[in-house]
Amino acid sequence: MIASLTGKIQSRDAGGVVLDVGGVGYRLSMSGRSLSFLENAANEVFVYTSLHVREDALSLFGFVEAEEREFFEILKGVPGVGPKVAIAVLSAYAPDDLRRAVINKDVALFQSIAGIGKKTAERLVLELKDKVAGPAAAAAGPAAAGNGGYLLAREALISLGYNFTEAEAALAGADPEAEVEDLVRGALKKMK
Repeated sequence: MIASLTGKIQSRDAGGVVLDVGGVGYRLSMSGRSLSFLENAANEVFVYTSLHVREDALSLFGFVEAEEREFFEILKGVPGVGPKVAIAVLSAYAPDDLRRAVINKDVALFQSIAGIGKKTAERLVLELKDKVAGPAAAAAGPAAAGNGGYLLAREALISLGYNFTEAEAALAGADPEAEVEDLVRGALKKMK
């Protein structure tokens, strides 16, 4: 397996990059998050990789962070989720956000990702719960505190007319011990 590559970015597009490694161009499909990290890279870059083998194709996926690659491998292990869906999930949310969603059974977060319906979102939450529990639960973020205030605050913001992504962004970094009303007030102040 090709575990990592170091080289110069030869070209890029919305789905990934071509990395020149010793005169050989490797096409890497990447999440939007990893691509944004490489946006201003002019010199050599280091990327973690994952090789996906099918009967008719070999696909190489690249990641700026090892944690993102590990989550990609976990996502691919869920029945019905292939590498393209896993990249779409990681393009939409960081691994910590996804862990928090799984721990809190937040199916709505997964449904907010283009191409993922209710059944796939439910399957992801169910299949990933044992794989992301443990130490990740402590660091999963505001909703992991157990009061569910984060989820209620997000739903309140959505009912006020904000979309899912706006509500998530407004609640980012919120105090896990805060009451629902305080979370909503703080989020509304951020949105002004």
